[in-house]
Amino acid sequence: MDRDAGEGTGTARRVALAAGLWFVATPIGAARDITLRALDILASADVLVAEDTRTLRHLMEIHGLRLGDRPLIAYHDHNGAEARPRILRHLVEGRSVAYCSEAGTPVVADPGYQLARAAIGAGHPVNAAPGPSAAIMALSISGLPSDRFLFAGFPPAQAGARARWIEEIGTIPATLIIYESPRRVQRLLGEFCEHWGEMREAALCRELTKRFEEVRRGTLGSLRDGLAGDAPKGEIVLVIGRPLEVAPDAADVDAALAEAMGRMRLKDAAAHVAEALGLPRRDVYQRALALKEGSDG
Repeated sequence: MDRDAGEGTGTARRVALAAGLWFVATPIGAARDITLRALDILASADVLVAEDTRTLRHLMEIHGLRLGDRPLIAYHDHNGAEARPRILRHLVEGRSVAYCSEAGTPVVADPGYQLARAAIGAGHPVNAAPGPSAAIMALSISGLPSDRFLFAGFPPAQAGARARWIEEIGTIPATLIIYESPRRVQRLLGEFCEHWGEMREAALCRELTKRFEEVRRGTLGSLRDGLAGDAPKGEIVLVIGRPLEVAPDAADVDAALAEAMGRMRLKDAAAHVAEALGLPRRDVYQRALALKEGSDG
């Protein structure tokens, strides 16, 4: 959360909060993006649960909310199995429990999913106070179609699983929303170019609602190339347009390859044709190999 995002609203009030689990969306940067209802819930819940207790304490201080003697429980990826039973005991005892992710909407790329499943499975009410979401904000400002979209989360870390994931989501006829580390985003863009071609529209959104907010728009290839020697910092959301609707005819691909292979090395020719036609580089390279073997035979 941005420490320079301005003073709090000072308008929270204690309300009668029903027993159950309450998911509370919190700012992704600017502290004033929190909703009045979220402040009321944080002021009123019997028990507070947070992915990062320090972040929640700071947010409450900004908005003039006091924790008092209420329990504040840490709940994150590394302690979920131990923390969930404690949280469920509070629900069994008829308390209202408010859960906040470190930033944004709980359950979206967040450990709250397992907590929701456990609470629902035990028969407890689960409620939500909607609010900020980096995924939805990035979609809003990307300039890409929003009538159908898929939040694909973070890519798998292992190369094999990541390649399968890229193949799986690459043909979905929807705008894709993806989270990635700034250290790995250029590599991921390169992998997208290799599998899907370089011409799909995309937007790289960085540090949303924070002081250094930035949006870069272009094709997958141009975004990849634009990061060469200029690794971004901060939190990244990639928004990628749906697959190109018109695929070139196989005869056109072969003709383009034949022309390019007449003046370039095979690998360079395949890369050139793949970029020009918006095709996966690997597929074009395999076709170039087949054409070369046919001509050599």
